[in-house]
Amino acid sequence: MSELVLLKLGGSVITDKTRPFTARMDVIQRLAAEINNALTDRGDDLRLIIGHGAGSFGHEVAAKYQTHKGAIAANSWPGFAEVAAAAAELNHIVMQALRQAGVPAIKFQPSASTRTRGEQLMYFETFPLKEVLKHGLVPVVYGDVSVDANQGMSIVSTEKLFDNLARELSPGRIILSGQVDGVYDHDPLTHPAAELIEEIDGSNWSEVEARLGGSHGVDVTGGMFTKVRDMYRLTLAMPPMQAMIMSAEQPGNVEKVLKGQAVNFGTLIN
Repeated sequence: MSELVLLKLGGSVITDKTRPFTARMDVIQRLAAEINNALTDRGDDLRLIIGHGAGSFGHEVAAKYQTHKGAIAANSWPGFAEVAAAAAELNHIVMQALRQAGVPAIKFQPSASTRTRGEQLMYFETFPLKEVLKHGLVPVVYGDVSVDANQGMSIVSTEKLFDNLARELSPGRIILSGQVDGVYDHDPLTHPAAELIEEIDGSNWSEVEARLGGSHGVDVTGGMFTKVRDMYRLTLAMPPMQAMIMSAEQPGNVEKVLKGQAVNFGTLIN
């Protein structure tokens, strides 16, 4: 039976999060090639859904308008449209790279198919996505804005979308690839002596929870702590599914993981 994998390309790796609207084209093209290599190598044995963060395209604009706090000002709705446009701009770049690499990618725009209530994703229209997945296409979702039942508007992260998709589709693995090598006991970008946590499970979760720091740069979706907490809760709810947090900076890492090879990097969550 084929393995379903949900792969996130983090905004921290596909954009320069310290420079607004700056895509890392070389990295995006390399990752697209790695994804295509894995799909070609495994054939029908691998089904894939890709998600990507908004990085320096969406987060800066969303922080400017405080979109995650709702319709709080006269310019909130124009801001909502501006954030959506910024997220779509990065998605267009990613989609173009995937298609040019040979990946049969098709985008699904979250702002047109979701509804939130505060931090909860209330509704996500997934039928079209599930249908194209059956026929060998690679759905691509991304961090975006969402109409919100309580506060008018919110942000829906790739992780929230993946949480919903995982509960519907029961993937074997969720892979969150970003800038850092995995989960550390301190933020490695500000603490050079930070140590990698190789595995997170019930035996060390409370200690990990107490130590986690935030992502580097502006991130309106909650940073590393939220990502790890949500993935841990999801793996608890859906054994034997595993989650992995890893770096996509090193060429070949994403390809190896998608091919199912044994690796000695990243943090495994189960």
